[in-house]
Order: sequence, then C-alpha cells, then structure tokens
Amino acid sequence: MATVVIHRKGGYERLVLEQHPVAPVGPQDVHVSVAAAGVNYADCVVRMGLYQSAKDYVGWPITPGFEVAGLVARVGSEVRDVAVGDAVIAVTRFGGYTSDLVVPRRQVFAVPRGLSLQQAAAVPAVYLTAYHALCELAQPRPGATVLVHSAAGGVGGALVQIARIRGCRVVAVVGSPHKVDHARALGADVVIDRSREPLWSTAASHAPAGYDVVLDANGIATLRGSYRALAPMGKLVVYGFASMLPRAGQRLSWLRLAWHFLRTPRFSPFELTNRNRSVMGFNLSYLFDHTQLLRDSMAQLQQWFEDGALRPPPITPVPLTEVAAAHRLLESGATIGKLVLVPGAA
Repeated sequence: MATVVIHRKGGYERLVLEQHPVAPVGPQDVHVSVAAAGVNYADCVVRMGLYQSAKDYVGWPITPGFEVAGLVARVGSEVRDVAVGDAVIAVTRFGGYTSDLVVPRRQVFAVPRGLSLQQAAAVPAVYLTAYHALCELAQPRPGATVLVHSAAGGVGGALVQIARIRGCRVVAVVGSPHKVDHARALGADVVIDRSREPLWSTAASHAPAGYDVVLDANGIATLRGSYRALAPMGKLVVYGFASMLPRAGQRLSWLRLAWHFLRTPRFSPFELTNRNRSVMGFNLSYLFDHTQLLRDSMAQLQQWFEDGALRPPPITPVPLTEVAAAHRLLESGATIGKLVLVPGAA
C-alpha cells in the first residue's frame, strides 16, 4: 500500500511516500480501501513536530491523517454489521494518509446518503470538532449570538452551519474578500472581512452587549480580543493556535514561537469569576477513547446531513503523490472548504 511517512519533523520535504504491507485484520477490525483522505491543519502541525498527542501516542515515524472514506475490502471474523463493498467513513488517531487503512469497527461509520466518498472524507475531523465545541461545550441557547473565526474554512464552515441549526445568530469572520460569499451562503447572518474592516470595532457594532459564544482557533492573533468580546455568561472555546505557526513557505522559528507563547493570554480564575465568563479548550485527538461520545456525535451529524440541515464543504482533491503541495496550499490560508488526498490519482 502507498503511505505517507514523516520520519522527523520539518518542512514539506519530510512528507515521504512509501510502500508498506497492509496491516493484518484482527477479529474486530475493518480494512478500508481508501478513496480519499481528509487534510487538516493539524496534519501540518504534526509534520512540524508540535502536535502533542502525536508525541504522546505515536512518536516518529508517523503517518498523519485523521479521516478517510472508501470501500470495505475485508472485515474481521467478529464483524457482523459491515460488509465487503460498503461505502464507509473511518476515523483514526493518525495514519489516514494511505491507500489502505485497517481500524477497529467502532471507528467505522456509514457514508451519509447523498455524499460522495471525497465529500465524506472531509466530514469527520471538522464536523466532529465543530459539534464538540458547540453542542458539548458551549451549548448555546436558541437566540444566542455566536462569533465564528475563520468561517470559510473546514471547521469554521461547520460551526456556522451547526450554530444555525441550534437557532443562533451567527457573526462570521473571514480573512479575504473571496471568502465572504461562501460564509454568507453557509447561513451567517453577518460576515466580517477583516482584511477590509477593523475586526473588533465591527464585531462590537453587531453585538453591543457582547457575544454569548466565541469560537477561536487563531491563537495569539485574536485570543485576547475574543475574550474581551464576550458578554456576561459568555463562553470562549479555543481549539487551535494557527497564527502562532508558520505559513506556506516559512520556516519554523522557535524564537518567534516562544515570543507568541509568552504573549498568549493567561486567564485568571478571579477574572473569570468576576466577569462571569468561561474559557474552554479541547483537542479532538484525545477523545478517541470516548467511544460512546464519538458514536453519538457521528450519528447526529449523519442525520443532519441526510436531512439536508448540513452540507459538506467544497472539496479540492489532490493526488496522494502531491501531499507536499496540499500542505503548502492549506498553510497559505487561501483555501475554502477542505482538501482531500486521493490515492492512485495522477
């Protein structure tokens, strides 16, 4: 099988395509012939050697990737409810950049009706992240005002849609003019283009009393402002630190990273108590052992897709052989929706 392997941290040159034997199939395993594998910014962070759960669970060498979709090639002797030839999604704690993936049955789900395999491969990481942030942590009430950063990206687009499902008013933030229409089409009530408008004064004008929920994966660039924008009883959910990391073509600077780390806000429990605010954070890769949570979340997402309440993100397919180009494109910040790697594509 064709598999992308990173032997040590670094730039795009560390993404090496190798041939490996397919893993054996245990009694409760499913072997998926991968049609597409989702690409997420976390994969770039893995390549840089900065993703903590990659260090905790795997180390070097490592194959990045949290999600695939494809057809079932083999099933274990104890698997009764999945058959060879079924179209499935598989989630994995790393290992998704491959042509063949063997995972436990509990990590395999049916492709929602109406979705292609490439669309299905783009669903788990971003929609599970958005679902956990909003439905498990923030739990906004109908009518709440929600601010979504990076609203044209994978997670941001999913957050906009799920916030609307929950009856919220959504203010979406994008970084360039070509992303405005996409965020609006997802259901955002207001779209702020921070390349043309002052972010925080504009955001304040759309929610003078403050925001009930702010969802932020930018890190130092917006984290302090996001906290200040909260209403009393408001909740800030943090799920990434993208602005602290290098963009496309830049080398990782440990000095710059340390400077950003020192400038990252620290939230005092006294301040939180006095202002009636909450700050929450999570990393989805640490939640893989919560089997029931994963199952329930995927079941709700599948239902929303099949009901038409959710729609998949725009897809940009990239051959698995051009994985470095996919990382460079994702780090550029210019993409809308999701990139997927396609094994066997030229």
